[in-house]
Amino acid sequence: MIALACDHGALALRDAVKKHLDARGLPYKDFGTDSADSCDYPDYAGPAAQAVASGECERGIVLCTTGIGVSITANKVKGIRCALLSDLMSARLCRQHNNANMMAIGAAVVGEKLALEIVDMFLDTPFEGGRHARRVDKMMGYEH
Repeated sequence: MIALACDHGALALRDAVKKHLDARGLPYKDFGTDSADSCDYPDYAGPAAQAVASGECERGIVLCTTGIGVSITANKVKGIRCALLSDLMSARLCRQHNNANMMAIGAAVVGEKLALEIVDMFLDTPFEGGRHARRVDKMMGYEH
């Protein structure tokens, strides 16, 4: 299951991601928002990140106008490694090398077509482990 969340600035992109996930047959839990009215992104990105951290959801996708606020919010939750993505190479490497469990996109930064390609790359790329596991363990050690 994929945790999905956005604020008002990324509502249209979130809807496109939902349709894309539906077409791929991938289940998701939508943490909102469902309105174009101005709202506070932590109210949606935070619960999505908590769902990933708890194991309720395997991965998460969070969206806002720039992707910055939702990525910072998600990374405040213990156990989360959220990468702010705007290109395919970063989407691949954040999974292969960093075992990122969440991704963020800025709706005003990345167009819909590229955003959906980034989502696919993020979801379809496995973690390589090996020397990267040692590095992820060291990274996550800073939470303690």
